[in-house]
Amino acid sequence: MDGANGRTDARNILAVRDLRVRFPRLSGLLGRRIGWTNAVDGVSFEIESGRTLGLVGESGCGKTTVGRAVLGLIPVAGGAITFDGVDLRSAVHAQLRRLRRELQIVFQDPGGSLNPRMRIGAIVGEPLIVHGVEKRGERLRERVGALLERCGMPGDCVDRFPHQFSGGQKQRIAIARAIALQPKLIVCDEPTSALDVSVQAQILNLLKDLQREFGMSYLFISHDMNVMQHVCDRIAVMNAGRIVEEGTMNEVLYSPRDEYTRRLLSAVPVADPKRRAV
Repeated sequence: MDGANGRTDARNILAVRDLRVRFPRLSGLLGRRIGWTNAVDGVSFEIESGRTLGLVGESGCGKTTVGRAVLGLIPVAGGAITFDGVDLRSAVHAQLRRLRRELQIVFQDPGGSLNPRMRIGAIVGEPLIVHGVEKRGERLRERVGALLERCGMPGDCVDRFPHQFSGGQKQRIAIARAIALQPKLIVCDEPTSALDVSVQAQILNLLKDLQREFGMSYLFISHDMNVMQHVCDRIAVMNAGRIVEEGTMNEVLYSPRDEYTRRLLSAVPVADPKRRAV
């Protein structure tokens, strides 16, 4: 760390140290707290600027909880989260407001993440208005149309509603909203798991293209090792709230050290089962 300004190594856009998140265990009709469940227990990792870290593991291992904790969507019991040199847990309101422009999320369910009562133009344009980047008017409409077109949607869909689109189209709209403010980091929380395989490939290619164009970093959360190998530079494997293995994509996929990682890889379907032994 640079002692003069308190900033961490400039190569890392995000550094998480000993992150702990716990949820209360409740009992009885009155919901009396009888203890705590450690959903995330001492997780640490870093993401370099313009790179992608994949967080992979079975359902319930805590990977989504990590993503939401990074964004400040759930309370944190302990640890440090440093984004772009700023400690998010001790940042003042003005700092957090600025940083919220640079931290975005793409949710798993594209339909559930879009307000069904709002038109597409309002959904994508809302972040621009909230953060004072644009005002309502023709210029905003043109900017929203350009964002939609960049994500593979026709710009004239701004007056339509979410229910008029397929799952893949809804996810493209959600991505357009996420990149509207040109953030530095996007948390991708299972962004393709609810989509058909052919549509998954299109969305993954779109995310990779946008990363090259805008230089964004991704925290990519998934349970699918096949997806990870197409988008990630590094992979961290989670099990029961802890990271059990981390390394480059090739290290984790082809030379796994942890038994849990090997079990995850053995569950990945292959076109020719005879190749698995090889």
